[in-house]
Amino acid sequence: MTTAELAKDFTELLKQGDSHSAAAKYNADDIVSYEAMEGPMAVCNGKEAVKQKGEWWEANHEVHGGSIDGPYVNGDQFALRFKFDITPKATGERATMDEVGLYTVKNGKITEERFYY
Repeated sequence: MTTAELAKDFTELLKQGDSHSAAAKYNADDIVSYEAMEGPMAVCNGKEAVKQKGEWWEANHEVHGGSIDGPYVNGDQFALRFKFDITPKATGERATMDEVGLYTVKNGKITEERFYY
């Protein structure tokens, strides 16, 4: 499977609201995830840690709607742009989240994800 093919399928799963299947199918066991923030989830190592980060995010945010643009493929990487209308449960203040995810693919799996916002 090429990076473009993987990126297309991964993105379609996300657009269908099935991030769990996308991650289970394409995240490498040793994936590393980087967030553009300080704190305990700034860097997550391994498929299980990335899964737990996603579960934390879902439990702490209400999503009212959104969109995903891409994938934009270059070599062994692809980027997606996420725009979501969310309410963080901690503040109750509705906001627009706008970020880019950059994914690196090796041997048919996503080995790294970096988020920019």
